[in-house]
Amino acid sequence: VPLAESGGGSVEAGGSLRLSCDASKYTYRNLCMAWFRQIPGKGRELVASIDIGDRTTYADFVKGRFTISRDKSKATLSLQMNSLVAEDTARYYCAGINTKFCSGADFRYWGLGTQVSVSS
Repeated sequence: VPLAESGGGSVEAGGSLRLSCDASKYTYRNLCMAWFRQIPGKGRELVASIDIGDRTTYADFVKGRFTISRDKSKATLSLQMNSLVAEDTARYYCAGINTKFCSGADFRYWGLGTQVSVSS
């Protein structure tokens, strides 16, 4: 598995967490990458993405609260999550694809995920 997430955990509503994705073994780490999340019984949903020019996009439900970033020197993709609410409880996945831009991307590379639990 070329992508490895970390940083999940349990937090109270209003709190913050920072997720990290180790992409050091991932060839296309400077191209389009993204964070997804999945709630049991539901499909994965896109949370945020970042393209080759470090342009970012966010799902409406996280705008203003989450920030995706990439540290190329450390081969790490991050997701800073602030003002967490119970509805953010999910398993979060790092994903990638070997294209420069993320629009319409069919992500092919996935980590195993990290669990985030937010209590209200």
